[in-house]
Amino acid sequence: MTDATGPAPTGRRELGVAVVGHSFMGKAHSHAWRNVGAFFPDVPPVRRQVLVGRDPAALKTAAERYGWADTATDWRDVLTRDDVDIVDICTPGHLHAEIAQAALEAGKHVLVEKPLANSVAEGEAMVAAAEAAAARGVRSMLGFNYRCVPALALARQLIAEGQIGTVRQVRASYLQDWLVDEAAPMTWRLRRESAGSGVLGDLGSHVVDQLHHLLGEPVTTARGHLRTFVPERTGEGGREPVTVDDAAWATLETASGVVASVEVSRMATSRKNAFRIEVYGSTGSLSFDLERLNELGVDDRGLDSAGGVRRVLVTEADHPWVAAWWPPGHVLGWDSTFTVQAAELLTAIAEERPATPSFADGLAVQRVLDAVERSAAADGCRVDV
Repeated sequence: MTDATGPAPTGRRELGVAVVGHSFMGKAHSHAWRNVGAFFPDVPPVRRQVLVGRDPAALKTAAERYGWADTATDWRDVLTRDDVDIVDICTPGHLHAEIAQAALEAGKHVLVEKPLANSVAEGEAMVAAAEAAAARGVRSMLGFNYRCVPALALARQLIAEGQIGTVRQVRASYLQDWLVDEAAPMTWRLRRESAGSGVLGDLGSHVVDQLHHLLGEPVTTARGHLRTFVPERTGEGGREPVTVDDAAWATLETASGVVASVEVSRMATSRKNAFRIEVYGSTGSLSFDLERLNELGVDDRGLDSAGGVRRVLVTEADHPWVAAWWPPGHVLGWDSTFTVQAAELLTAIAEERPATPSFADGLAVQRVLDAVERSAAADGCRVDV
């Protein structure tokens, strides 16, 4: 049971979960909560208690399909329930701040899908709420699931160990094509009031978080350019303006002088979900492609070696998180990252420690995205984060 003063001791007590939202991310998170105990048996057991959505018919279908015990059409009702310990927020961005702050105040542990919020101000309020809740033993976590890709976790480890020397530059792109067709309909993701920003917040947030996570230092300056290629789309009420970006470009610099070139787009024809990162150091390099997410390109043999880049298949038991899954060579999928994410939150709850990535990590990303937008509005001038 939880209350406004903090949660009861966890131990091996079963924790009730409520997921708010049941479309794309709600489905992915439901899959994770269903499987987390099978692959990570040492975490506290969970119960899929409540699935929340606005359309009763669609909600009932989703709850039955994903194995939820109960449903609710108002997220506020979930916060008063003694059988809910964790609130997992998979809603459009404009709802993140209100739901998260209310859930934390009610003593519920909270997981929020990225990006953290629709603005820096909302993010700051969420961080303050998380810090106040942490003092009462209530945990919060942000859903940057790509931190849970074993190959990227290995890349972070190799960088920290100095295996490629001093990092000098990074190239990162995240390209999709689902808006290439000008007849594609209007959605909440194309309205600033619901999404906060376009591809910059949606895909760019993943890129910036990986820069912070891989390099272990924040971005400090930004130059940016935004473009909306299709300015109007057809919605239920007819034609309406697209008020967010379709594509974004940025040059980012960290405190130590690492320069990162970033490109994100929903208009990249033939690219379905192409997230690629190249990290170049003084003695070697690393490369990653989400479409081959079990592989990491590694050149760490030094400048005198003619070996070049080698393919590391990140499926060995000593690689990050892999021991929970399959024998070597049996690859993981995109969905596995959400299961690891759920396990990380449950472990933090059980160990009574902060969970990562934190709301503060999300706010750091939000500040970079805001700097890119401010730079774009000033014709690409350099802006401090």
